[in-house]
Amino acid sequence: QVQLVESGGGVVQPGGSLRLACAASGDPSDIYTTRWFRQGPGKQRELVAFISTGTVSTDYADSVKGRFTISRDAARNTVYLQMNSLKSDDTGVYYCNAVTMRGQIWGQGTQVTVSS
Repeated sequence: QVQLVESGGGVVQPGGSLRLACAASGDPSDIYTTRWFRQGPGKQRELVAFISTGTVSTDYADSVKGRFTISRDAARNTVYLQMNSLKSDDTGVYYCNAVTMRGQIWGQGTQVTVSS
């Protein structure tokens, strides 16, 4: 069974950067796609970015294109989300999600707060 642990959240000023990490353990070879979601205060959870394991194709929500980059380190079984030019609207809990042969797995989430 795949398990996911996120890290890298914190408090940052507008315009700043953070890098989130999603480390997979268990049986990471089962993972087809890894996705980052976020849920801001009073908002619904939304998909931010995804990366496919096989083709390493990526895509992003329009709101983060050009600012966020998703990448994967296969040797470390870790997916990263580099977030630059952060805005207050980026505030929220960021969740890692893996799509596997057995279904979807969620991490516990990491808080990102963008505030001056």
